[in-house]
Amino acid sequence: MATAKVIPAIAPQGDKKRQTSPIPPWVSLIAGGTAGGIEAATTYPFEFAKTRAQLASRSGAPTPKNPVVLIAQVVKNEGPGAIYTGCSTLVIGTTAKAAVRFLSFDTIKNLLADENGRLPAARGILAGMVAGATESLLAVTPTERIKTALIDDANGPKRFTSATHATRVLVRESGISALYRGAVSTTMKQSATSAVRMGTYNFLKETAKARDIATGPLTTFGIGAVAGTVTVYATQPFDVVKTRSQSAQGATLRDAVGSIWTELGVKGFWKGSTMRLGRLLLSGGIVFSVYEQVAGVLHPGSRQ
Repeated sequence: MATAKVIPAIAPQGDKKRQTSPIPPWVSLIAGGTAGGIEAATTYPFEFAKTRAQLASRSGAPTPKNPVVLIAQVVKNEGPGAIYTGCSTLVIGTTAKAAVRFLSFDTIKNLLADENGRLPAARGILAGMVAGATESLLAVTPTERIKTALIDDANGPKRFTSATHATRVLVRESGISALYRGAVSTTMKQSATSAVRMGTYNFLKETAKARDIATGPLTTFGIGAVAGTVTVYATQPFDVVKTRSQSAQGATLRDAVGSIWTELGVKGFWKGSTMRLGRLLLSGGIVFSVYEQVAGVLHPGSRQ
């Protein structure tokens, strides 16, 4: 008598692709920090140009709107090294910021995701907002304050010789609170930026998965670049106010908003958009691509 063969059930390929392995906290921390450091070092000239354009000119001469022209002018007048003023501070700060951001976002994502590991758009925005507020308080505000003060200081009679010296001088003059000048505007900016950036990236990534589009390095770079573009124009006013608040002399939130309105009008709140766009186009592509690749190496199950 013939015995019937039992054929093991094979899960449909599509269901397998929908399974998501939660990313462990240590992977989020290392992958996020690595991505942030690489991104900051690569795109810093755009950040320098954006910050210089947003600060009031000490010489009275108009600041070029074109980032390439501004960078070329600084290199000609102050030397090539000038466009990396404050770079080490930003790299350290961005490494810590990105590590905290991805750790916070992935932790919240794991809590809010559905049974298939997917994060709905509204929950993605919420996760990004919480991650932005967390990174602002733990890492961004102090490092942004020093970076902005150094760039502003270099545009006139110099008081600071290094990031460490600037930190000592500011703390000696005004106490530890000096490093948290602009904390409110910075937290507003980081919350909005992270909500838009992480939310947009998560939405586009989930859309690509739903349509069976392979999310390789090039696709990830493109999705990150789009997320960066949306972020710039949605959150630029927060960035301009934050920069004015954290200048070498410092300013209250009210004074920063008032000076921008008086000097530049409503368009002033989008000053430096082109410079920031140049950075976040690359930044969005680099940071998400590097993050996904590093996370995939450290924890293969996370790369979907």
